[in-house]
Amino acid sequence: MAPTRGPRVKKGLLERLDSGEVVVGDGSFLLTLEKRGYVKAGLWTPEAVAEHPHAFRQLHMEFLRAGSDVMQTFTFSASDDNMESQYFEHAVEAVWAVEVLKESGKPVAATMCIGPEGDIHGVTPGECAVKLVKAGASVVGVNCQFGPWTSLKTMSLMKEALQAAGLRAHLMVQSLGFHMPDCGKGGFLDLPEYPFALEPRVATRWDIQKYAREAYNLGVRYIGGCCGFEPYHIRAIAEELAPERGFLPPASEKHGSWGSGLNTHTKPWIRARARREYWENLRPASGRPLCPSLSKPDA
Repeated sequence: MAPTRGPRVKKGLLERLDSGEVVVGDGSFLLTLEKRGYVKAGLWTPEAVAEHPHAFRQLHMEFLRAGSDVMQTFTFSASDDNMESQYFEHAVEAVWAVEVLKESGKPVAATMCIGPEGDIHGVTPGECAVKLVKAGASVVGVNCQFGPWTSLKTMSLMKEALQAAGLRAHLMVQSLGFHMPDCGKGGFLDLPEYPFALEPRVATRWDIQKYAREAYNLGVRYIGGCCGFEPYHIRAIAEELAPERGFLPPASEKHGSWGSGLNTHTKPWIRARARREYWENLRPASGRPLCPSLSKPDA
């Protein structure tokens, strides 16, 4: 499929989801802007929006060019009385938020920062999803805290519970862009590498293409990322789901599908990598001789 900008028909979120369209979300702001020198780690406050608006605008443009349909505002931890946790790790708090937002008359999408074990108080992912839909959410799912495969497992539990309860809602997933099978209930916050040494865990673009396909096959139609998701990860989602969307993002003009651009390389062994089978079956090395395969999360 040749890269095109594709149609830009103005539709509402629910209109798109109701028609079965794929909606591609955005990626990381906090960790990405911290790496670029615009955000201070710790409280992770979003003063960069006021101090360096060009940096924030540039990241938005990169996600847009990579294929994002939705770019969120960078308002995390921006309230006057900063909450102890702005994450939605408690089903009851998420329900309150949905009830308040419903008063606006706008569609409500509600995602929680939970894994397969459920929320802080032991409410299962399925129960969380049911509570959110009954409160009025039209879109439910998970974001942050956990990696792609853990997040998809949580989404599967949510879907099963909604079906069992006879409830309908669209599904949304925005996982972390890191591999973290060793995480406990607290997610990546408990890893000793958080937040300054997570780079060896970064997912490849091919990992994210697999994540996008598995999410789609599960029935998720709003697919994006959270911390660790760079624009090239979003491009991977857009490229994997290009057949369903009907077009490729502008950023694909500079990227051959499954490494096809390597056909022009001067080295024959690199030219041999210009095929899907090579990248799908690759097992990337960390490059660290004594790198532990897993970490012991902090209690």
